[in-house]
Amino acid sequence: MTAQAKRTGRVEKLARIYDAEIAPCWSARFGKLLLRDLTIPERGQVLDVACGTGNPTIEILHRMSDGSRLIAIDESSAMIDVVRRKIAELGPLGGKSVFFRTESALPKLAFADEVYDLVVCNLGVGDAVGLDGALRDFARVAKPGGEVRATFALAGTFEEFHDLYREVLVKHDKHDALGRLEHHLALYPSFERAEHSLAAAGLTGGLEAEEYSLLFRSAREFFFSPVIEYGPLAAWKAVAGGGQEMQDVFWYIKEAIDAYFGGGPFHVTVRACCAIGRKLARAAAAEPVGFDGSSTGSTTAPVVRELTAGAVLRGQLDDHSFEELVSGDIIVDDGLAEAEPEREIDAFVDGKRRPNHLAD
Repeated sequence: MTAQAKRTGRVEKLARIYDAEIAPCWSARFGKLLLRDLTIPERGQVLDVACGTGNPTIEILHRMSDGSRLIAIDESSAMIDVVRRKIAELGPLGGKSVFFRTESALPKLAFADEVYDLVVCNLGVGDAVGLDGALRDFARVAKPGGEVRATFALAGTFEEFHDLYREVLVKHDKHDALGRLEHHLALYPSFERAEHSLAAAGLTGGLEAEEYSLLFRSAREFFFSPVIEYGPLAAWKAVAGGGQEMQDVFWYIKEAIDAYFGGGPFHVTVRACCAIGRKLARAAAAEPVGFDGSSTGSTTAPVVRELTAGAVLRGQLDDHSFEELVSGDIIVDDGLAEAEPEREIDAFVDGKRRPNHLAD
């Protein structure tokens, strides 16, 4: 098998893993937030940026009227193949048109100005800095009066893990790594920063956000669940450093999780947010808004809904401690059989003992 064939096989496998293991507890939840109260104009032109494996693309298609057109783009052709098959299984689409393009939204969308009635992006805007440029670009391709919706994770996501990580680094005098951790955390946009980004893009509206939990039965399941391994794990490893230093830090983190949550599930908070804005006609464009969210002249204030708890419960619970969990949490099933870590973490190698050089 050629190197190219191996790469292609891995990308296709990742698309399957994403659709089966990651989407149900990650993108589907954000997609629900994006779809809330969404209406699509008659014969509307819709752009779906970073469509992934079809969430919320399929539901948007159902809500479209005859004569509407949907353009869905993603940088992964394997992801596009998955959603294309899903749509094919729906049968005839009547008067609706769907087009797919394999391309990235970065550095900017390859579309003309003021084309779309609706622009959506589920978890494709990147970090706090990327959010600024993405919303401006989405607003650029939206028609005057058109709507933009984009979801992303807010600051505070995975905070239970980040708190343990910080505690480990402080305890073991890992000052350089601590600085890298704080830089990593600053990449998550705050609620206020997201409000500013929306207004700075010339969009009038606000944010909708909600909070839910992901639950894992062990530290091992946490680190090698696909939602973590193919998500933030690589960045967390980079924070720790390389080589043995990284291995040592993750030994300490694993032991900290076991110590704090031994006998019960380890849960992490996810703070999901959707920026919803409408592009004003040129004559009614919003005035600039300060970084603190205060208006510098506009009379249009952002609409804000406070964080609310709740989610769907997924999977069967065969452990007494899990049976007592509230139904607002998501149980993340073990994805170890499909996982292909870039580099094994010593703390989770079967039979591996704690290195002697680590102090008690």
